[in-house]
Amino acid sequence: MAVKCQAVFRLIEEFAPLSLAEKWDNVGLQLGDPLAETNKILLTLDVNKTVAEEALDQGAGLIISHHPLFFKPVRRLSFDLPSGELVAFLIRSYITVYTAHTNLDGAAGGVSAVLAGRLGLENLTVLSPAASRRYVKLVVFVPSGHEDAVRDALTGAGAGWIGNYRDCTFQTRGTGTFRPLTCASPFIGRQGELEQVEEIRLETIIPVEKTGMVVEAMLEAHPYEEVAYDIYSLANPEAAVGLGRLGRLPEPVSFRKLVEHVKAVLGLEEVKAGGLPERVVKKVAVCGGAGAELWPLALQSGADVLVTGDINYHTGQEMLAEGINFIDAGHHATERVILPVLSRYLEESCRAGGLEAQVLISQVNTNPFTYF
Repeated sequence: MAVKCQAVFRLIEEFAPLSLAEKWDNVGLQLGDPLAETNKILLTLDVNKTVAEEALDQGAGLIISHHPLFFKPVRRLSFDLPSGELVAFLIRSYITVYTAHTNLDGAAGGVSAVLAGRLGLENLTVLSPAASRRYVKLVVFVPSGHEDAVRDALTGAGAGWIGNYRDCTFQTRGTGTFRPLTCASPFIGRQGELEQVEEIRLETIIPVEKTGMVVEAMLEAHPYEEVAYDIYSLANPEAAVGLGRLGRLPEPVSFRKLVEHVKAVLGLEEVKAGGLPERVVKKVAVCGGAGAELWPLALQSGADVLVTGDINYHTGQEMLAEGINFIDAGHHATERVILPVLSRYLEESCRAGGLEAQVLISQVNTNPFTYF
């Protein structure tokens, strides 16, 4: 059975909430029908005509891109121009396009977190933290034997996410008491008699904006006529989210060795780097894509090196003058590391939700640069 595109959108937004996107960004549905169904999903950094043709050839009705199809305001679409021709092709091929950009960059398990992990960095912190997301705690009392159904309803509606972990709940056993009144239709017990029932106290956390949806799902799955539940406001800070990551190498190395390590991990023959080759490196900051503007934060955080892409001439001079080395491994290479991770996440989430969809990673190289 095919999956609706809208269901895939929800899975992505649980991993990379739209609230993490920068104000200037354009994320979410770009083109197409959210209610359309597909058996295959194609992941790519960029959407161009070749990628669109690949999606059609593979039978993928949904493209998930990292970079937006529409980034700047569209003032006209002329089908005799490359941009208009692409849009026309996608529409005629019934292909839906969805983008997860800076929200995927800053997610707890997003682009920069994956890049830091691939480089072997430890004790990670966020370089430019996002605004904190507010949570509530939901506690509900469920008769023994029904806790699995209620738990599945809670987590299926968006509860129980903590950083890179989903389905996070806690339960304890106890005894619930109640006396059904004359007008009641009790699931357990008799009218007028005090009843004692073994119940499960089930608790989890919910993003504030999903509270109504989660409570509705919980009530639908709960067997009781009148459900006892509590909602508590929390002061917990959000899990590590935001742009860039800072971490320590397992052991100090020379800058020369770190450059070679970055090339090997990212599969690159060459990178652009600045700094003394024999400088000892302990702390490294990373930002997938274009993260050069984060260098002052990296410097303030004690980083010896910033690994990112798109560092221009004058920025490189400023960084070296202030005493921080850099490795420009390219926009494309520092972001493509997310595609296998996102693919595994979507496949596992679809299976867990009983959704049937094959997730493909585009084989088209959308990097505009070739080095000779």
